[in-house]
Amino acid sequence: MKPIPDRVTLVGIRHHGPGSARMVRAALDAVRPQVVLVEGPPDADGLVEHVGALIPPVALLLHDAADPSQAAFWPFARFSPEWQALTWGERHNVDVRFADLPAGISLARETAIEDVERVVVDPLGVLAEAAGFDDPERWWEDVVEHSSAEPTQLAAAITEAMTALREEFADTIDQRTLQREAWMRQVLRKALTDYDGPIVVVCGAWHVPALRELPAAKADADLVKGLAKRKIAGSWVPWSHGRLAATSGYGAGVASPGWYAHLWEYPNDTIPRWMARTSHVLREEGLSASTASAVEAVRLADTLAAMRGRPSPGLSEVSEAALAVLCGGDDVGLRIVHDKLVVGEELGAVGDGVPRSPLATDLERLQRKLRMPAAAAEKSMRLDLRRDIDRGRSRLLRQLHVLDVRWGEPDDTTTLGTFAEAWKVQWDPGLAVAVAAAARHGATVEGAAEHVLLERAKSAETVAEAAEVLRESVACELVSAVTAARAALDRCAAAATDALELLQALPALASTVRYGSVRGTDPELLRAAMHGLLARGSAGLPMACHGIDDATAEVALSTLDQAHEAVVLAADEEHSAGWWEALHRLVRTDPPAHGLPAGRATRVLWEDDRLDTEAVAIRMQRAVSVAAAGTSFVAGFLRGSAVRLAADPRLLGLVDDWLTGLPNEAFEDALPLLRRAISNFSGPERRTLAERVGKGGGSAVLVADDGDPERTARLVEFVRGLYDRAGA
Repeated sequence: MKPIPDRVTLVGIRHHGPGSARMVRAALDAVRPQVVLVEGPPDADGLVEHVGALIPPVALLLHDAADPSQAAFWPFARFSPEWQALTWGERHNVDVRFADLPAGISLARETAIEDVERVVVDPLGVLAEAAGFDDPERWWEDVVEHSSAEPTQLAAAITEAMTALREEFADTIDQRTLQREAWMRQVLRKALTDYDGPIVVVCGAWHVPALRELPAAKADADLVKGLAKRKIAGSWVPWSHGRLAATSGYGAGVASPGWYAHLWEYPNDTIPRWMARTSHVLREEGLSASTASAVEAVRLADTLAAMRGRPSPGLSEVSEAALAVLCGGDDVGLRIVHDKLVVGEELGAVGDGVPRSPLATDLERLQRKLRMPAAAAEKSMRLDLRRDIDRGRSRLLRQLHVLDVRWGEPDDTTTLGTFAEAWKVQWDPGLAVAVAAAARHGATVEGAAEHVLLERAKSAETVAEAAEVLRESVACELVSAVTAARAALDRCAAAATDALELLQALPALASTVRYGSVRGTDPELLRAAMHGLLARGSAGLPMACHGIDDATAEVALSTLDQAHEAVVLAADEEHSAGWWEALHRLVRTDPPAHGLPAGRATRVLWEDDRLDTEAVAIRMQRAVSVAAAGTSFVAGFLRGSAVRLAADPRLLGLVDDWLTGLPNEAFEDALPLLRRAISNFSGPERRTLAERVGKGGGSAVLVADDGDPERTARLVEFVRGLYDRAGA
C-alpha cells in the first residue's frame, strides 16, 4: 500500500462535537482545499447545493424510491463538524462531496453473521480509560472541545492515537466498517483524479487510519463488489435537538445538544452566559433565581473545575453549581434546565427552494393557511368545530392520522361536548419519514387520505373494520370515502352472524352519529345503520355469551361495555329498550352464561336501577355457589367504578363473605381475575372499600325466594324428595 499524497489532509472528528467543528473550520481556513470530502452517503451529493437554504438542526432524509418507509437520516447541527465543512464549502464556492457507503447499499444490506459476533470497541472509552477518566465524553470534552492547540496539529494527534488503537483492536473491526472505508477510499481516489489541488477529508476519527494509505484499487472494488443496491430518493428535513440527543435512540447522538450548541455559539464568557440563561429559564417557571445567585454559581463552577484539574468547567460542574446555588438543592429545577437548555427545543428549517415531495409541499401550505407551524414543543389545542379555521385544523390532523403521520393526538381526558375537540400536537422530525412514505398515496393530504380510506373500505372484512373506516371518513370530511365505507358496512353486516362482531361496530358508529352533523354528514343515515346493527346484536347477545372460554369472555365483557356506552350516547328510545331487554335476558338465562359478561350485565342493570339490590344478591348467591363460576361472576360485577358498591353494605358484604370464605388454593386461582377487575378503581375508591370492609362491610342475608316461581317450586320439590328419602 502507498501513503496518500501530501496534498490530502485527514481531519478525524467526533460527530456533533463543537471542539471538532472549530478544528474543522480552522483546518479548512488553513489548507484552503479545492474539494472537501465529508463522511456521508454519496447518494446525497445532489442535495449539497441546497445547504445555503437550511437552518440547522436539519437532516438528510434518504429513502428507497420504491418504498419510502425504508429510510434513514443523517442529522446535522450548527456545532456538527460535518455541517461546518458543508457550509465552509458553500461560502467559499468549493466543491463538497460525501464519502461513505451509499444509502442505497445501507438500506438494502442485511446484517451479516460476522457483524453480529464481533465485539464493538469504543475508541473514546479506551483512550479515556488510558488517561485516567471514567467518562469518555468528559475526556473528549477536556482534550478536544476545550483545546487551544493548532487545529492541524490536533488533527494529527487524534490520527496518531486512533492509528495505535486500530492496530491493537484490528480483529474487532466488522465487515461493514471495512466496506465503508473501502468506499471512502474509492471516493478519495476519484477526487485525486478530478482535482489537482489540496483535498480535506472530514470523517470520524476511527476511520482516519484506514485512509492514510491506499491499497490497490481492485482490492477495494472487490470488497464492495456484489452489494445489493436500491434506487434512492431524498431531501433535507428539519431536525431537532431532542432528536439529536443520545436518549432518542440516535446512535451517534450526544447527551447534551443544547449545551454543545451553547459552547459553539459562545466560545467566550461561556459559563456566565449559561448561568444567565439558566436563571432566565427558572424565572420563567416561577422559580427564584437572582442575578447574584447566578454570579455565585459561576464562581462555584470555576472552583469545582479547578479542584478537579479541568481546563474549564464542563457540563457536570455547571450542573452541580446550578443545583446547589440556583435550584437550592432541588432537582426539580435542574430537570427543567436539562429539558429546556441541556437538551433544548430548537427545531431547524428548510427553505422553499429545497426539493420535497408534492405531499410535503401541500402539508406546508396547509400549515401556513391554518396557522399551525410545526414546533418541537408539545402544545395543547382546543378546537371549536363551528369555526372554519378550527374545523380545518381538525380535518388536517385527522387526515394525517389516516396517513399515519401522527402530528397530533386527540386529548380524550378533556370532555368539551359535540362542537369542540382537544388535541395535543408536537412535531417530531421523525414524522418526515411518515410524510415521505405517505407520498405514494397522493400529491395532496386530502387526496392521499381519501385513497387510503377507499382502499381500507374495499378490503374491510368485519363490521367493526368497516365502521371504523366510516368514522374516520366522516371525521376527515371525505364524501367519496364516506360512501364507500357505508357500502362496506352494509356488505360486512349482511355476512356477519356473530352478535359480538355486530356490537363491536357500535362505538365507531355512535361517535360518527354524534359528530356527523358537525362534519357535514347526515347523521340520520348513520343512525339507521347503527340501529340495525344494535337490533341484531342485542338479539344474539345472550347466546353469544354461552359456552365460551375465558379469553372469549373477556372479549364479550369489553364488547358489552363499549356497546353500552354507544347505546347511551346515540341510540333512540326504542332501540335502547331492546338493548336493556338483551341485558335482562343475559342475566336470567338458564343455564347461566359465562360469569364475566353475566356479572357485568348484572352490574350495568343494577347501576341503572333496572335491578334492585335484592335481585342482584340472589344472582350473586347463585353464582358463587359454584367456585369457578363465582369468581368470574364477581370479577365481571366488580368491573367499573366502586362508588355505588361501597355505598351498598349488603352487596359489599356478600362479596366480602364469599372472598373470605374461599380456601387458600381457590383464593390464589381467583386472584388474577379479581386483580384485573379492580385495577380501574381509583385510589379514593380503594380506600373507601377498605374502610367499609374493615368496619364489617354489611350483613350478607341469605335470600330464599329469587322471584322465579317455577324455579322455587322445583327447588321445594327437590328438597321434599330429599327429606322423604332420608325418612325412608
